[in-house]
Amino acid sequence: MAMMYIPADQQQSGTQNTSGILIASVAVAALGSFLFGFDTAVISGTTDALRNVFSLSENLLGLTVSSALLGTMAGALLVARPADRWGRQPVLSTMALLFLISALGCAFSGNWYLLLLSRFIGGVAVGGTSVVSPMYITEIAPPKRRGVLVAIAQLMIVLGILGAYCSNFAVAAYFGAEHLANWRWMFGVMALPAAAFLVTVFLIPESPRWLVKKNRMEEAQKVLSSIGHENPQAELEEMAQSLQAERSGTHQALFQRKHLRPVLLAVMIAVFNQLDGINAVLYYSADIFRMAGADSASALQQSMIVGLTNLVMTLVAMTLIDRLGRKALLLMGSVTFIFSHCLAAYVFYAQIHSWLMIAALMGIVGTHAYSQGAVVWVIINELLPNSIRASAGSLVCFLMWLLCALISWGFPVIAKISAAGIFLFFALMMVLQLFLVWKYLPETKGISLEELQRQFGVKD
Repeated sequence: MAMMYIPADQQQSGTQNTSGILIASVAVAALGSFLFGFDTAVISGTTDALRNVFSLSENLLGLTVSSALLGTMAGALLVARPADRWGRQPVLSTMALLFLISALGCAFSGNWYLLLLSRFIGGVAVGGTSVVSPMYITEIAPPKRRGVLVAIAQLMIVLGILGAYCSNFAVAAYFGAEHLANWRWMFGVMALPAAAFLVTVFLIPESPRWLVKKNRMEEAQKVLSSIGHENPQAELEEMAQSLQAERSGTHQALFQRKHLRPVLLAVMIAVFNQLDGINAVLYYSADIFRMAGADSASALQQSMIVGLTNLVMTLVAMTLIDRLGRKALLLMGSVTFIFSHCLAAYVFYAQIHSWLMIAALMGIVGTHAYSQGAVVWVIINELLPNSIRASAGSLVCFLMWLLCALISWGFPVIAKISAAGIFLFFALMMVLQLFLVWKYLPETKGISLEELQRQFGVKD
């Protein structure tokens, strides 16, 4: 089911309506990103209860947290073919259903194995959404507004994270911090936004670039007109030319030499997106505060402060990403990451708990929000050529989630040995990012997707 299109005689005069349709489509697609963020962060409030209820060792707790991440790898890896065969919108609707099943499954889990399965299903939804939601927004957005519109997906991830922290705190405050059933309510709350996503995703139009791939040119032109593109016919012709190679086999084209540079750059951004330490902080924020000496209630409150920092800095990034550009934000972020991780390492090394730990985690999360977090989903989809965006994006996201799973599984084990050491490791990775981004990454702001691939020498 698609949204109602604006008639041709109204297309020039109805700019407010067309802009409204574009924003509504982005907002609905970004609901998947909200659930992505919620599912990512909700586990942080449940780790202590799960450890006690299921008698989990640190290794099994790491497995419980990373079970969703094993699902994200499967979702990211498997979503490309369905997205190319059936379209972006049907895949998003399937992910919405999986989010709902996961939320209810976690809330009503009768044993640890069912909890793992439900978290895995949610992970599949997160992995699939992490590929398709920003891809969809990238493909419908006009070049001049692409950065800020794709950043809406990141904003919704951040709102999902903050929503999970606030929800966890509210549940603990209502039932009592030590109530054994808190974790069920914390997981179950996600069913509400999942249901909203499932209903509204059927109202958005299909990606015009996917429609061009399927030779549905008239539909594609209607979508471009309805969402406010200035010259739909010219854009349609440019898309058709750049996507001709797609019809001869996307997955074979992925491994051609001409795609090596953009794919390697996308991989580089994805790898550093995990090696900046953000998911270790998000998944274990309450545990980190407890390790540094805070009690359970204070740990949940301090996690909310971290989540609020994430939101504020994401809003800042949205005002800067199309002005300063993607590369500048990554370079500035590398510097503030280094200082923040070194501060966290010092707090653990000196064995002090004070405002310094809150400042360190606020620095890590805030830096991710205005740099890697705001940039990653924009630039990956900008760097990848049209003909391989789904397949290459799927592989890049699979690698990202693989690293995320390894970090989240290993963090509680390594942190128990040396919490200071793991934060120093993240700081060193950001030194490496600073050099590689400065040396090799081009700026992509304000350039059409077709022009970008021509600059890379990709002539599909």
